Amino acid sequence: MKLQVTQENLNKALGTVGRVANSRGTLPVLANVLIKTVNNRLSIAATNLDIAITHYIGAKVAEDGAITVPARLMQDFVSSLPGGVIDLNLDEYRLGIATDQYKSVINGVSAEEFPVMPAIDGGKTWKIASDALKKSLQQVVMAASTDEARPVLTGVLLHSKDGKLFMAATDSYRLAEKQLGDNKEDVELLVPVSAMQDLLRIVSDFEGDVQVTNDEQQILFRVGDVELVARLIEGRYPDYRKLIPQDFATTATLKRADLLNVTKVSSLFARESAGSITINVDESTQNLSIRSVASQLGENTATADAKVTGTGAITLNSRYLLDALHALNGDEVVFGFNGKLEATVIRDPAATDYTHIIMPLKS
Repeated sequence: MKLQVTQENLNKALGTVGRVANSRGTLPVLANVLIKTVNNRLSIAATNLDIAITHYIGAKVAEDGAITVPARLMQDFVSSLPGGVIDLNLDEYRLGIATDQYKSVINGVSAEEFPVMPAIDGGKTWKIASDALKKSLQQVVMAASTDEARPVLTGVLLHSKDGKLFMAATDSYRLAEKQLGDNKEDVELLVPVSAMQDLLRIVSDFEGDVQVTNDEQQILFRVGDVELVARLIEGRYPDYRKLIPQDFATTATLKRADLLNVTKVSSLFARESAGSITINVDESTQNLSIRSVASQLGENTATADAKVTGTGAITLNSRYLLDALHALNGDEVVFGFNGKLEATVIRDPAATDYTHIIMPLKS
């Protein structure tokens, strides 16, 4: 392998794929990135066997070849180089990296030892607008579980209903659902949340359509010059729609900034009690108040003006409420519940395509 590539492009590609390389895996080669020439371009790839990311960049290729090198060292080294042209030259398993001022050699491992990058033969292909995908990931991913004891809940569900495409995630304590737009394909795919977090990084500065291809076992997201392949999670996702109440005995509509501020202040006093805060909504005073108690430190009550229907109280995890409020975009928020043991729904009254639910704590 002999080629020239710009530092900027190589650095970006290594940054895209580097997080997937796993130095704690059972296969030492999984801590490496695969550097390979493909059709007069350079492909940089990494995998942890569940997720694989490949980034293609332009290069001036004189000789084809492939090698794997330690991901962390390669990424740190290339990011330290000045901008400009880098020469890559492979001599057996030694990758020479040269610029005007630097000449280095990194010892690699044969590309044949690298796991075969998964491919999807056949399957369905469809598209999602990148801005809709980006927004949905930002609003939904945080609600997925990290507990491997229930693998189904560590996934983000992509599914279609009545010609619309939805994204949903729940860890059984909270639930987020976002409508992405129209989709005529019949879709029901459970994607690992770790893959969706990587996809959010990749799509964050991309404009255009993201091409999606899936079969029964894998899903491929093609974002410009980057491809992410993930193994789908097996299992049946819970029918989460049954959890979403349609009517509420108590609702409060108020400025999102006001609810965010009183929740932040209250959370400071809720650290001892695992984030537990009690929210009181009072129709007679037309306000919402949050009370939190720290037995050693003191207590706090914070109040915000609201348009209120009904009176009631509910105890929630303050961190979950802050996450929900950060996920919303509008100036106002509607906060609705039926009783202290039933789900609380948080929505932007001007945007019906996003729903966030938090289950109460026992007070």
